[in-house]
Amino acid sequence: MGELTNHFFSDKSCWLRRIDVRFKMVFLVFLSLVIIKANFSGLLLLFLTQSLVFLASRISLKKTIKDFRFFFFFLMFIFLAQTLSVSGKNLLFQIHLFSLEIHITQEAVATGALVCFRLFLIVVLGYLFISSTLSSEVKMAVTWFLKPVPLIPENRVATMLSLLMRFLPLILQQAGETAAAQRARGVNNRKNPVYRFMKFTIPMLRRTFLRTNDLILAMEARGYSEKRTIKKLSANKLDWLSLVIVIALSLLVMLAQM
Repeated sequence: MGELTNHFFSDKSCWLRRIDVRFKMVFLVFLSLVIIKANFSGLLLLFLTQSLVFLASRISLKKTIKDFRFFFFFLMFIFLAQTLSVSGKNLLFQIHLFSLEIHITQEAVATGALVCFRLFLIVVLGYLFISSTLSSEVKMAVTWFLKPVPLIPENRVATMLSLLMRFLPLILQQAGETAAAQRARGVNNRKNPVYRFMKFTIPMLRRTFLRTNDLILAMEARGYSEKRTIKKLSANKLDWLSLVIVIALSLLVMLAQM
């Protein structure tokens, strides 16, 4: 998923792109909390809503599936871990593995599916946020939120967060390039996992630190400073309409749990 930030919309007329970043950050936090507490009915309603937003945002479905391919394996691991660790009364089937006897219950499967569904919706929510928001906009929003808070250098914190948002995908991209280079050299054929881990970690960290140092030098050469004039943020009718829709959706999810 190292290419997430390459999904910035070139068409600025897209409605999701034009929503104020402050509102989008509030939506991200608020809906994430709603997802954590929602049951299957509420999650299904949120999934349908996110699907409509995704289609209306004109994000490439093929590119999205490619970015999420490793995340799906992670969800499978989470599902198996939940299924094997949660006990229940309604037994579905048993698995005999050597001297072990594994019991798979209906409660365990339901819990694993619920956890994976929640995690998937939260990640998709963050994906939509990253895909429609520039790092400079995140900096402006963080500065606006932290400005009333005393003893916190809002400009410095906002700059660090915006750089982190831009640099994390580069780290993931670097990890992918390092893994491809190790496969080309046949490192994956070695049976020693410690050897494979060291051959992957050390080159990746080295190249990451080198790219970080190049970024710092480039910023210093251009006289970059945290004390920069930023554009004033202003809300419009679309922002308030989106807020009403999110609140109404949250209430529907809460009603679906009753």
